[in-house]
Amino acid sequence: MRTSPTRVTGRKLISAAAVSAALVAAATTSVAFAQEPAASAAPEAAAQAVAAPAERLIVGYKAGAAEAKSNQAADADAVTKGKAAGESLGFQRRLGTGAALVDLGEQLSKADVADVIAEYQADPQVAYVVPDRLNKPQADPNDTEYSKQWDLFEATAGMRVPGAWDTATGSGVTVAVIDTGYVTHSDLAANIVAGYDFISDTAVSVDGNGRDSNPADPGDWSAANECQAGAPASDSSWHGTHVAGTIAAATNNNKGVAGIAYNAKISPVRVLGKCGGYDSDIIDAITWASGGTVSGVPANANVAKVINMSLGGGGSCTSATQTAINNAVNRGTTVVVAAGNSNANAANYSPASCNNVISVAALSRTGAKASYSNFGSTVDIAAPGGQTSTGTANGILSTLNSGTQGPSTESYAYYQGTSMAAPHIAGLAALMKSANSSLTPAQIESAIKTNSRALPGTCSGGCGAGLADATKTVQAVSGTGGGTTGSVFSSTTAVSIPDNGSAVESSIAVSGLTGNAPSALQVGVDITHTYRGDLVIDLVAPDGTAYRLKASSTSDSADNVNTTYSVNASSEVANGTWKLRVQDVASADTGRINGWNLTF
Repeated sequence: MRTSPTRVTGRKLISAAAVSAALVAAATTSVAFAQEPAASAAPEAAAQAVAAPAERLIVGYKAGAAEAKSNQAADADAVTKGKAAGESLGFQRRLGTGAALVDLGEQLSKADVADVIAEYQADPQVAYVVPDRLNKPQADPNDTEYSKQWDLFEATAGMRVPGAWDTATGSGVTVAVIDTGYVTHSDLAANIVAGYDFISDTAVSVDGNGRDSNPADPGDWSAANECQAGAPASDSSWHGTHVAGTIAAATNNNKGVAGIAYNAKISPVRVLGKCGGYDSDIIDAITWASGGTVSGVPANANVAKVINMSLGGGGSCTSATQTAINNAVNRGTTVVVAAGNSNANAANYSPASCNNVISVAALSRTGAKASYSNFGSTVDIAAPGGQTSTGTANGILSTLNSGTQGPSTESYAYYQGTSMAAPHIAGLAALMKSANSSLTPAQIESAIKTNSRALPGTCSGGCGAGLADATKTVQAVSGTGGGTTGSVFSSTTAVSIPDNGSAVESSIAVSGLTGNAPSALQVGVDITHTYRGDLVIDLVAPDGTAYRLKASSTSDSADNVNTTYSVNASSEVANGTWKLRVQDVASADTGRINGWNLTF
């Protein structure tokens, strides 16, 4: 057996990022805030690469290959493949799994690494080839209240944020928090950049003036019956500061809480004051925050690549609001909104029902839909929002102020609401944009959905693609391993399902893809029905081939179908018109297709 080449002191390590690149190359309404007190070798290798030094490859051979058991054979294979690639390779040792550890030789360039990997990938006896990655200890942030932030790290319903921090922390990204403004807090101040106060009505602004460059939050308290008849008195919420802390509180500063994108910057944009805020102000705020021009307002020097709007009002999205959102997205800004807290269909609330937004439902600490959270086909994703009725500590802890009316001393407090869920997604979007600055808003939304995980609990009515997974999503968009950046195509057009009648269909036109559909095509279905056992559901490919997703069942008396099916559609061309076909085959119940999606 040939030994590996003698190592040279000070040898330059090959970056696993370079290895990864080589692998990939181969391959007028009043608005209030929404808060309540078996793959191929190439894909496998790409999925395992990380941005850390690597100077060896781990090669797994198929069970029948001689190299799977014989060190001599594995060494001879390394020599052969090295010669073919013009490099000097050597077998080092056998791992406990049976895989071979292969030395890459001296001073390999990206092109050299690509050649070596290509040789292994071309061998039908090779099951996988991945870089031997350098791992480092992962310590929890030293923020004193971090242990109480279950929403970031708990296995059940946490968003798996810590695993994303090795790849991105939000550097270079500004998030506009369109909300109540900002009250000074030492655990957030380092990440605050200039914003703007867009409240034009002085009765709402309560700061003595109209629009100006000072987004400071003077408090939004109100007396009984002041906002509407029968409304109780309320203390100041400091809502925007709580939202901002979830996104970008300073981290590893031996103080308070940790922010999700803790090196991002927050631009406070004030639109909510006493009793709420108006669409007209919010529309201008969206425009300005995303780099657009607003008459009488100076140009924004801190254009946001992410906007968070933890606010909402009754009624579907208006053309006026939709236009502002479309313009922001066209400028490259991702818009994240709260689904609302009425335990109702988000389609009847704005901006939750707007297009081109990421609409976020709230989950409790158990991973079920929070009792207050809106739901439905317009919801895109779910994130931790808290449920304080089961215990205060089951809410979302973030930065606040102790003042009941005007500002007093800084503090921390648990809140619950879709207002708290939305900034989790805004923070994740900032991490993604920091990891890959070329991402478009559509790509950010698609990756968040594609890399989500199944809800740990239940969500009657639909909570989008699932529970957002920060680690998997950031790894996917950065090319550092794990996750998928698959494209998502969806339909939100409602189609009624007649009782014991003919089949109905909903169509999705897929374009811009190459080749065939994947062997694990994800089909997300949102159907309202009072006896789902009556339903037969098929996916119909562009060539007319039908794939049975669900058969009828006389024993399945539950309501609704809100789930994701996996279909081996690898024999089908991806581009074309796909259909969801649904038929009710028994009497006494009706329903509708609320929406569905395909993830390639």
